[in-house]
Amino acid sequence: MTVGETQVSTGNPPEVLDGPFSTRQLLRIDEALRLADQGTGLVFSVFVGGLDEPIREHAERLHRQLADPDRSVLIALSPNQRRLEVVTGRYARKRIPDTYAKLAALSMVAAFGGGDLAGGIINGLDQLASHAGRG
Repeated sequence: MTVGETQVSTGNPPEVLDGPFSTRQLLRIDEALRLADQGTGLVFSVFVGGLDEPIREHAERLHRQLADPDRSVLIALSPNQRRLEVVTGRYARKRIPDTYAKLAALSMVAAFGGGDLAGGIINGLDQLASHAGRG
């Protein structure tokens, strides 16, 4: 489940609340996603969970399942596997070249190494959106 994605109510709490983030952190990530989307015209998504091998291919499959993959940017993070992938669609890649995605990834990894998953994601979203600029 990505941050900001809704889940049909089954009487059980949403599974996202069982993850590594507090409610406050989820709200901050959701706000960062909203600001990135609104500020760029691109669609940003975050996936946190296990990724199948090969990791990059799994992240690309997740990206293709998004509503508008060409205009989408996916941050796929697997803390237990210590892996991070940033996947950009065809149109999004023109505005966020791989070089800048890698720089944002390095910044996120530094925060993750310090134990700040939410802060790393928020910082990475901000960097990616800043580079993409207004769309």
